[in-house]
Amino acid sequence: MTTPNPLKDPELEFKSLLVLVLGATLLFALIIWPFFGAVCWAVFIAIVFWPLNQRFLRGARGRRSTAALASLIVILVIVILPTALIAGSIADEATLVVGKLRSGEIQIGSYFQKAVEVLPGWARSALDRVGIGDFGTLQRKIIDSAGASGQLLTARAFSIGQNTLDFTVSFFVMLYVLFFLLRDGKSLTQGIARAIPLREDHTHRLLGQFATVVRATVKGNILVALVQGALGGMAFLVLGVSGALLWGAVMALFSLLPAVGAVIVWGPVALYFFFTGAIVKAIGLTLWGAVVIGLVDNILRPVLVGKDTRMPDYLILVATLGGIAVFGLNGFVIGPVIAAVFLVSWDMLASARQER
Repeated sequence: MTTPNPLKDPELEFKSLLVLVLGATLLFALIIWPFFGAVCWAVFIAIVFWPLNQRFLRGARGRRSTAALASLIVILVIVILPTALIAGSIADEATLVVGKLRSGEIQIGSYFQKAVEVLPGWARSALDRVGIGDFGTLQRKIIDSAGASGQLLTARAFSIGQNTLDFTVSFFVMLYVLFFLLRDGKSLTQGIARAIPLREDHTHRLLGQFATVVRATVKGNILVALVQGALGGMAFLVLGVSGALLWGAVMALFSLLPAVGAVIVWGPVALYFFFTGAIVKAIGLTLWGAVVIGLVDNILRPVLVGKDTRMPDYLILVATLGGIAVFGLNGFVIGPVIAAVFLVSWDMLASARQER
């Protein structure tokens, strides 16, 4: 009788395979970590523009490389290049605003001091206790901080150049990966679904929810934020507020956060107009912000995202802030995606327990 070889035990072989897969996965994650953001954005953009790629694929009669290249060109023309131009304009305007602050052309202290003077005594006392009652001093602190930051940036010029090089490399890595995701996305998705050790219905639900939340966050939230920022910037430009483009960009960023929104930017400006006697401007900005900017979220978001795909606002807020804290700017997409996968996985676990 032949003695069985303990090294050929099926259970041992399977466990060894699991260890190998986990070790290789960790090492692979380690080597692509420097380009984590680039790969993530390649995946996000590929998911959002997948329907467009499918149209090009039908027009190209099944030639996947041609369809992927056409999709990539469209993405560059209508998304990436305009975003780069707007970002450059915002950076220039931010530099201009900081220069005006440092030269004294913009006197934040005097603006806010006028508002403080019309406050009741208890409110002024409270501001004095927290050290912001004298806004002239506060402005000097802001300018000093900006100067210190400028000196720090100058001292680290080599580091900035290195970061610019890293960004350029990451950008081209994103475009390269995006091309192959558009070309081979279907086969890659099928391979991932086949490799995930879950039931077929659970796998399809998990991948479907992942794609749904990515589309909702990128297509819906970003477009809504851009529209709200543009409307806010237009209002500031008409009212003569300095740095209208910069403040419009800030409003767009805050619009990504539920329960915060653009009101955190235009609200204080409306109050300033009210306190300084510009009642017409205050009322006009308040109506524009509450009616026009506020209704954009209620009108556009259901159309772009869909009511059945939205998570609770409090969960989106926490997930977005936490994602930004952990992953940087990429976290405003990664955070909600992780939250959605968290909810779906626990719901699938509860369903499986009930079935058993």
